Amino acid sequence: MRLKARMAALAALALIALALGAAIGSVGVSPRTLIDVLANKLFGAALPEDVSDITVSILWTIRFPRAVCAFLIGAALAASGTVMQSVLRNPLASSYTLGVSSGASLLAAVVIVTGFTLPVLERYTLPLFGFLGGLGTVFLAMALAMRFNRNLENQTVILVGMVLSLFVNALLTLVTALSAERLSQLVFWQMGSFSALTWADAGLVLPVLLLSLVVLLRYSRELDLMTFGEEQALSAGVDLRRVKFLLIAVSALLTGTAVSLAGVIGFVDLIAPHVVRRIFGSNHRAVVPMSALFGGAFMVLADLLARTVLAPQELPVGAVTALIGAPFFAYVYFRRERR
Repeated sequence: MRLKARMAALAALALIALALGAAIGSVGVSPRTLIDVLANKLFGAALPEDVSDITVSILWTIRFPRAVCAFLIGAALAASGTVMQSVLRNPLASSYTLGVSSGASLLAAVVIVTGFTLPVLERYTLPLFGFLGGLGTVFLAMALAMRFNRNLENQTVILVGMVLSLFVNALLTLVTALSAERLSQLVFWQMGSFSALTWADAGLVLPVLLLSLVVLLRYSRELDLMTFGEEQALSAGVDLRRVKFLLIAVSALLTGTAVSLAGVIGFVDLIAPHVVRRIFGSNHRAVVPMSALFGGAFMVLADLLARTVLAPQELPVGAVTALIGAPFFAYVYFRRERR
């Protein structure tokens, strides 16, 4: 199958995943009803008489925004993981390696425990501080790595990121231990959920995702070269330090935005790049957008499982992705060791 045909097939699968995420739930909805509601909300088309106001409300205010947010956040995490694996030349690398999730969780925990809210942006206090915590942690990791190695060699970046992540996790454990009354809320947020997300949250993620994808596609040649090694990139004229810093910052921006809204959801950024590279090859002009599509579809289906397997009880979506991702992680690691 040609490359364009494979891309079209993945795009179709992503649309099917979105449709399933909106249609399946405690109240089943037919594909025709989905189309009718979308046509009414987007284009002002008249609704059939058999479509009730309750169905419209369930779809437009709960299921559609939840499925779209899950897709956008999954796409952001997958694109971030693609960049990290290429820049650091490590198939197990991700933004979590550099402490993005740890930093986001720490500041979010502080907000939850203290009850602090911003005067004007009350609803976005937690996402904003989670985002700042994740981004601040990765910039601190990069700054420390530069003190040890001016060229930002991959092993130095990974080692500093892992040590800093462990330190931030220790601080998070202290905050959690000292606030037992908020323990369940902290734990549930750290496991990830899309239950409270709205169209406004989708409006926050979408521009960040689109802008980041534009930047990553602009540097797709540099990503291709860095995949073959730092010496190859340097010999081709790549300003390795500047490009690496920029790409890691964009990756952290994507992950920090996702974590700040939905909590810590792991393994999507590990699975998506590996699957996409097996199907589409190693050219990052195809790998980056296709990883975003695959990650978005994967996240929508994981969220669908999280809210339907034990309905009416809802599982944390991070637990579902971990159940799928942990065996995949082991497979990638041991396959690499055998080679």
